[in-house]
Amino acid sequence: MRLQQFWRRVTEGLEISQLWSQFESETKASYRLYSKDVQAKTPEGLTHGGRHLHVVREFFWAVLDKLSPARRVLLLAALILMVIPQGGVTHNDKVYAVEFNFHFWAALLLFVLLMLEIADRVVMKRDLQIAREIQTWLLPGAPPQIPGMRIAYATRPANTVAGDYYDVFPRPGKTRDEDRIVFAVADVAGKSIPAAILMATFQASLKTLSTAQVALPELVANMNRYACSNSQGGLRFTTAFLAEYDPARRVFTYINAGHNNPILRRSNGLIERLDVGGLPLGIQLEATYESASVALAPGDWLVIFTDGVVEAVNAGDEEFGEPRLLNVIQAGAATEPADLLQRLMAELDLFVGSTPQHDDVTCMLLKAGA
Repeated sequence: MRLQQFWRRVTEGLEISQLWSQFESETKASYRLYSKDVQAKTPEGLTHGGRHLHVVREFFWAVLDKLSPARRVLLLAALILMVIPQGGVTHNDKVYAVEFNFHFWAALLLFVLLMLEIADRVVMKRDLQIAREIQTWLLPGAPPQIPGMRIAYATRPANTVAGDYYDVFPRPGKTRDEDRIVFAVADVAGKSIPAAILMATFQASLKTLSTAQVALPELVANMNRYACSNSQGGLRFTTAFLAEYDPARRVFTYINAGHNNPILRRSNGLIERLDVGGLPLGIQLEATYESASVALAPGDWLVIFTDGVVEAVNAGDEEFGEPRLLNVIQAGAATEPADLLQRLMAELDLFVGSTPQHDDVTCMLLKAGA
């Protein structure tokens, strides 16, 4: 009974197949982390044997470089002790022996190194969890009630925090007739904490600049100028789809700033792409942006997504792709946005399998009602 309780505590109730799947997923993610450094430093023209030797050497340094200098010394000392054979001194006259178990001390050093790394991981995990909670506060909760439209959205970060952003909020006009609803989906280049920080600045700038009584192209141009001041010379750019919806006229005015083209599926099954706009935000300071408008009729679908959806890969390194996304939309056109979103995520999970998620996944579905 105690052994079962111990095993259940260690595995958190997971089956052997689930443990293996988790191990396989984590191993692949770790391999990609180290292999990036190895591939970047592997020159062309090496012989077969030379290439293997170079890869082993660079892989070793890729691991070592991720440790602090003190921990590198611990690891090297442990590795040296592991290859030293056991030895000792025997004195037959006195009938005593002194043995040196170098393997024991190697294991002890590796255990100490493991404890130090785990301590760092626990502290970082706690900080990341706090960051995740803060990021959750920045994103909308339940979809707002908008006359003549039903909405569903979801996001899945590749890491604890994400660089994807989505939002739906009102933008009051000078008069009640000029009130609009802002729709935003954006993707900051990169992942994890740096992208999450820039995502927060994007959200703050959008909410602040939206209070000004300016047209959508000027709003996006102002956001671009702000993004350029935080993009490290264009390296940390942001693709974004920004739109205003006029509920009275059922008109959707949008700007696509280098984002994946949203899919507009008409009630008769015809597909349109919303591709008018300009460069991603944060690349060119004086970039200009063009807007376009589409009228939404009852039964029309608008699917806004980030590249993490269509670029999700399976074990064969095959992308999910837009054709599969279109198939899911066509098959679920008669359902509600929440149901279609659930179906899309399930299809994505089925396609990906145990392959680690390499990019943030965000999708927003809109369906025009009567």
